[in-house]
Amino acid sequence: MRAFDRRHPLLWDVLVTGFFVTAAFTDVLGGGWRYITQNPQAPTWLIVTLSLGFTVPLLWRRTHPVAILLPMLPLAVVNAWTGTDLQSSLTLLVVTFNIALHTGLRTLLASYAVTMIPIVVDGFRNATEQAADQSPDQTIVPQATRLAMVAIVGISYRTRQEYLASLVERAAQLEVERDQQARLATAAERTRIAREMHDIIGHNLSVITSLADGGSYAAAKNPERAAQALTAIGTTSRQALGELRRLLDVLRTDPSATEPPGAEPPGPALGPALGLEPPGMEMAPQPSLTDLDHLIEGVRSAGLPVRTTIHGYATALPPGRQLTVYRVIQEALTNTLKHGGPDATSTVSVSYGNGGAVTATVTDTGRGSTAHGNGSGGRGLTGMRERTALYGGTLESGPLPDHGWRVHLHLPEETPQ
Repeated sequence: MRAFDRRHPLLWDVLVTGFFVTAAFTDVLGGGWRYITQNPQAPTWLIVTLSLGFTVPLLWRRTHPVAILLPMLPLAVVNAWTGTDLQSSLTLLVVTFNIALHTGLRTLLASYAVTMIPIVVDGFRNATEQAADQSPDQTIVPQATRLAMVAIVGISYRTRQEYLASLVERAAQLEVERDQQARLATAAERTRIAREMHDIIGHNLSVITSLADGGSYAAAKNPERAAQALTAIGTTSRQALGELRRLLDVLRTDPSATEPPGAEPPGPALGPALGLEPPGMEMAPQPSLTDLDHLIEGVRSAGLPVRTTIHGYATALPPGRQLTVYRVIQEALTNTLKHGGPDATSTVSVSYGNGGAVTATVTDTGRGSTAHGNGSGGRGLTGMRERTALYGGTLESGPLPDHGWRVHLHLPEETPQ
């Protein structure tokens, strides 16, 4: 019924009003009002007028409850003063309920006060005409109590409606917040994956390119060196493919949802089948600072001389911080490979402090600021800054006074939670 009322409010109002009009005229035409009236000789036109005045305005009881109360009150006073006492006057209770339901407390109290006027008139008239020993409060108090109870029911119903509406609004708000958090988490994860893919693919392709150029140059004069370059290219390719597959596995939330039952996913089977990936490579963990030597050896094999200086130990450094330092050094060496030129050299200095603090500096003797094209805001520098910001660190990147490039990373001590 509530759903029907929400869809067709006017139709429902017409049905309710029609019910009260029918009941009022049934009372009038059947003569039932004469059994309870104080004035059986009341004219028919007055009875009809009062009946219509008490029932027809109910059509607007929900949209304008206070407005229809005002014309009904004089009719109620006439009904009480003439002693007609029509039962249709009880529709004032319906109006009072709607005032309590749709308006504020101040309006309700004012409406209650003016609705007491015909009740008081009826009480004093009954006390005067019926019996000298009957006080007005014997009529006024029961009617006033009945009116107050209807107002309280209206307030309770309105409070319940407001509470349910607040719950619905809160649920909708939580749903919106949940969707926003999901979108933010998705955006953050995509940024992280893009950063990882840039570091993995960019570095390994730079190494492969350098090895391929060197192997092509050495092929004519030293076939043995060319074979070594091809072997290094294969090793680097397998490593890059394994890291990339491990990263892409994160995106596969439910492979069975898109593949037929029993079908083997094509991705993991291609690497071993073609000899491009050793078994288990896709499950390798994220690189850490223990893999730094392997990274530097790969860069050296690509033709970039690298000198390293390490102070302290990375054993107490959390994995996330180790990955950040590793990726920053990787990106700096990759830029040197790409932009430093054939005679460039690089120096890597790492210093470990207490509480997870670490400082890393990568310098090179390359062509300078014009060579590092992405140093002014490319994707690589952006990724390094994002990683550094996760731990409240600082990252400085820029050309050296004479020639070359410098990347300086500092991660402060961890703040106790």
